[in-house]
Amino acid sequence: MSLLSYLNRAFNGFPSSSKLLLVFSLSGGGLLAYSESQSNSPANSVEYERLANKKKVVVLGTGWASSSFLKDLDISSYDVQVVSPRNYFAFTPLLPSVTCGTVEARSIVEPIRNIIKKKNGEIMFWEAECTKIDEANKKVFCRSVIESNLVGKKEFSLDYDYLVVATGAEVNTFNTPGVMEYCHFLKEVEDAQKIRRSVIDCFEKAILPELTEEERRINLHFVIVGGGPTGVEFAAELHDFVHEDLVKLYPMVKDMVRITVIQSGDHILNTYDSRISTFAEQKFARDGIDVHTGCRVLSVSDKEVNMKVKYTGENVSMPHGMVVWSTGVSTRPVVKDFMDQIGQGKRKVLATDEWLRVKGCENVYAIGDCATIDQRKIMEDIAAIFNAADKDKSGTLTVEEFNDIIDDILVRYPQVELHLQNKHLTSVTDLLNDPEGNARKEVDIEGFKSALSQVDSQMKSLPATAQVAAQQGTYLSSCFNKRDVAKNTPEGPRRFKGTGRHDFLPFRYKHFGQFAPLGGEQAAAELPGDWVSVGRSTQWLWYSIYASKQVSWRTRVLVVSDWTRRSIFGRDSSRI
Repeated sequence: MSLLSYLNRAFNGFPSSSKLLLVFSLSGGGLLAYSESQSNSPANSVEYERLANKKKVVVLGTGWASSSFLKDLDISSYDVQVVSPRNYFAFTPLLPSVTCGTVEARSIVEPIRNIIKKKNGEIMFWEAECTKIDEANKKVFCRSVIESNLVGKKEFSLDYDYLVVATGAEVNTFNTPGVMEYCHFLKEVEDAQKIRRSVIDCFEKAILPELTEEERRINLHFVIVGGGPTGVEFAAELHDFVHEDLVKLYPMVKDMVRITVIQSGDHILNTYDSRISTFAEQKFARDGIDVHTGCRVLSVSDKEVNMKVKYTGENVSMPHGMVVWSTGVSTRPVVKDFMDQIGQGKRKVLATDEWLRVKGCENVYAIGDCATIDQRKIMEDIAAIFNAADKDKSGTLTVEEFNDIIDDILVRYPQVELHLQNKHLTSVTDLLNDPEGNARKEVDIEGFKSALSQVDSQMKSLPATAQVAAQQGTYLSSCFNKRDVAKNTPEGPRRFKGTGRHDFLPFRYKHFGQFAPLGGEQAAAELPGDWVSVGRSTQWLWYSIYASKQVSWRTRVLVVSDWTRRSIFGRDSSRI
């Protein structure tokens, strides 16, 4: 037993509740099993107490916002659980490339369990859909999305101390009749795969014998509703797929293919610089892609798209073989129900403050496409700001007193800086100038209100893009990591209504530019500093940036290899 005693002492340092020692007998090769229970050991008691003291954080979603949040979160102080109907993260900007086989679907997805692996703890993931948020009792109710005859309940609930809502958004149909039944969407990986199969189906159907030429043309008419980035990029990808690959396989119908983009606004890519919008329209005209602007779709059937032309007021019907609907996003039902609970039922999007905390909730945060930041207006706090700056309580505000709070104002109300840029003012103190532009030494409360009365007109909502969502996730994880430190040494601006300072700096979005691939190895880019670039060199810049932004080296290699394969062998036209 001396060997057994030695092994027992050697394993005493391990925190497991029991140990199993396997020792081979020298005489007959027999196996001896020895187990010692240590469920009441001091080490285990400390570990259990540490886990019990952790705050429970539940994260809903595995998109850009939640993945960025989880990737940078220090979970040593948190018990983190993730709920999502998809067990992967998808690089959604490349979804249009998946629709035509330029990039394979598996090349742009990364299993979420690979992302949430941590050295300092474990994040639990549940493949399920959140069906209800109970903010009053700090619970979320979920249902498994696994459709099979496996045993066990599908419904379960989770308690939370902090809830991070990052469910994303769903396609906005504007309640247009027929859209849900007859249109394809391009929001998820599964959507892109369906579109890819449908494109091939249209060509296979068009070459069947005994079809009239008109029937072939209708089957090969692809309509994209929405002239935003997703719709334009899909139209460009589809054009390249048809003219670089499919016309070689279906030469008998190569002159019958038609691609149409329907846009309700006056221009496609209307959120971009006008130079990019004009370049895209001119290129599409050269490529033979029809662009119908000023057209609002009234209904969609299995054979036609019915729309109203704004300029003439007439209703027009357009036959189609396939329709892709890409007109914006709307709130998911579970978030709508949550908004009704907390008094935001009349809003279209869940509102948060500048620290991404849901308004009306203490411990619920919302990031990504499911929410919008409700920036506080400076005029709501104008009296409090004046009183805080007027230290001598003289009833007037001097330039020196204003200078003392300028930094806090710029951080708390970012619209002030935008107003200065719009008015071409070099200094914040220029706001105190009289109407003729002359400097004033001091102003009273009415003059102060007048000086800042136009500032709030510069407030703008952030776009529902991957770039915004990723930055919000990174910001929120930083706040969680510094939560304990910030309570003692807050880093935020002063509280004009109240005392002290805010714990954290407000979220500030930094725009790094946006791309619009336009097909034919050409792209347009709008980059910081009012720099607009178009052409083939911009396409190579797009390649390099999108490859570098992949979530892992695995997906980075796969995407680059897909681009290489496409350039050598072309796109795969198999219906799989």
